[in-house]
Amino acid sequence: MFKVPEQFGSMVFNEQVMRERLPKDVFKALHCTIKTGKSIASDVADVVANAMKDWAIEKGATHYTHWFQPMTGITAEKHDSFIQPAEGGTVIMNFSGKELIKGEPDASSFPSGGLRSTFEARGYTAWDPTSYAFVKGSVLYIPTAFIAYSGQVLDKKTPLLRSMDCLDKAALRVLKLFGKTPDRVIPNVGPEQEYFLIPRELYKKRPDLIITGRTLFGAKPPKGQELEDHYFGNIKFKVLEYMEDLDRELWKLGIYAKTRHNEVAPAQHELAPIFSSVNIATDHNQLTMSVMRKLAKKHDMVCLLHEKPFAGVNGSGKHNNWSISTTDGENLLEPGKDLKNNLQFMLFLTAIIKAVDEHQDLLRLSVATAGNDHRLGANEAPPAIISMFLGDEITDLLETLASGKEYSNHVGNRLSTGVESVPEIYEDTTDRNRTSPFAFTGNKFEFRSLGSAVNIACPNIMINAAVADALNEFADALEKAPDFKKAAKALIKAEYVKHRRIVFNGDNYADEWKQEAARRGLLNLASTPEALSYYDRPENVELFGRLKIYTNEEVRARKDILLENYCKVINIEALTMCEITLKQILPAALEFSTRLADNVSKLSALGMTVGAQNEMLLKVSRLINAAYAAEKKLEETQRAVKSETDLQTEANLCHEKVFAAMQELREYCDRLETLVPKELWPFPTYGDLLLYV
Repeated sequence: MFKVPEQFGSMVFNEQVMRERLPKDVFKALHCTIKTGKSIASDVADVVANAMKDWAIEKGATHYTHWFQPMTGITAEKHDSFIQPAEGGTVIMNFSGKELIKGEPDASSFPSGGLRSTFEARGYTAWDPTSYAFVKGSVLYIPTAFIAYSGQVLDKKTPLLRSMDCLDKAALRVLKLFGKTPDRVIPNVGPEQEYFLIPRELYKKRPDLIITGRTLFGAKPPKGQELEDHYFGNIKFKVLEYMEDLDRELWKLGIYAKTRHNEVAPAQHELAPIFSSVNIATDHNQLTMSVMRKLAKKHDMVCLLHEKPFAGVNGSGKHNNWSISTTDGENLLEPGKDLKNNLQFMLFLTAIIKAVDEHQDLLRLSVATAGNDHRLGANEAPPAIISMFLGDEITDLLETLASGKEYSNHVGNRLSTGVESVPEIYEDTTDRNRTSPFAFTGNKFEFRSLGSAVNIACPNIMINAAVADALNEFADALEKAPDFKKAAKALIKAEYVKHRRIVFNGDNYADEWKQEAARRGLLNLASTPEALSYYDRPENVELFGRLKIYTNEEVRARKDILLENYCKVINIEALTMCEITLKQILPAALEFSTRLADNVSKLSALGMTVGAQNEMLLKVSRLINAAYAAEKKLEETQRAVKSETDLQTEANLCHEKVFAAMQELREYCDRLETLVPKELWPFPTYGDLLLYV
């Protein structure tokens, strides 16, 4: 029997293991580094490395790897064994502090946006002691940062850690005004992960899924999610077996997998963890996605993490539940029972309102991908317009402060089912707005715009940076104030009035909101190329430089990497569509048209009526010709756009022209699917993939 408390974190070199295996002084030094972020001495690293190696070998490890997150958005690893030559042709197992602290992977083979060239290959990985090492398979995984020989940042972890430090320092300045001096302030995240599970046998027959992660073709099945019978529905036995196995593997790796359920679309599901610090949450989410994919194979399934693997049904997101708390355990976003007089909460809340309003562009571009473009605003995810939901009570309080009127506390109504045996409950102070991109949900903000495959580092870098900047401004103003409370109340009022346009508690899907948002002057960056064009705007470059998160070159490199990735994704999808059309779909349709023509010829020879057959033959023939012409158009468009030398221009054209040509080709091919017999159609349909039993 799997006993969770005994197995949880069993494959992690966590605090409990450190306490048991390290000398007291070494444990104290390492624990101080983990809690405060201070650097660790090399002699301490040697002791830690040896203990870590011995523990890992006991867990079956023969190799170690510096596990890092390059700007591909996924993780990277290079395995080195613990062996070291010894006398007599034997070996010993050795692992030094130097090997723990520093590694040297090739820095020129990862996306660098021009920061590294092929002849400038040296890069370094540096141990991140704030995220626990773990054993997976026969390898000890050591979370690390990744930088170039020149010192430039080549990964997603380093700027995330920098943004955490910025937020920590800024929040401590504000808390000091309230007479509080915690060791640190830490942003915490609980990223809910949506995904699809489909049979591996069917997946192997879909080249579009294999190559691009999504179906480029597929007619709508007779039944999709219309009956709303999948969400929170009974979990299929095969899926439940997978979920149970997944929980066990994640628990062993110290990941707080908490909630599992069916999502809205057929074959779609969700896993939600308990909160942890944003650095650890990022590592854990990357690890979770890796384990999800690997375990699916064991269960003869495939886990799809693309944001929109199937058209016409809900895509998958990753809700980023963000909060900030002190090392003393105080959640700074907890309103408390006396909201009106909770000056600290109102001050931090107002800073976040200011941050989101002033940096809408950064939040939007942090979730911009080719896959997410299919999903945002499609009645399954928030729109591209960034806004905040605060709920009626908090909004009313802010509005009364802005108007100078007296505020009376809302009291949660008592709710009753009318059934005596069912206990009464009290309503929360805020509803949940599933259409809002950035919604307050009691004591945290839920950034709902993230796509399911995204690395959560970038969105959290943007949130941390924006909020840190606002808090620093607040601290600059209030540290000089002779009457802190009076000045704080005046600041809250002034900043809310200035930034109240970002607050919207209504239906973000409504067309009226688009018009209202435009009237308010909010950005509507509908596509990835449009959003990414804001990355290196002077005010953003200046912000990152001021906070020491990115240099000018690092900002522009990231923009180029993301634009290039977008173009490559669209290019791969276009080429895949052309190949499938010419090699599979059109041959199947031509075979069917030949059968129809033979049928018409034979029946006509017998003098029988062939009106229906002729009509069907004509319809199929027209669609074949239209699909062939659309394929040629897509080929020509793709080649023309690929010849562009400017990345922003190429990305814009990919969105405006290539994607439009892809949609036209898909329309004709999907219509052919509804006509061609199932035995002739070259791959499984949506009905096969989504409604498997």
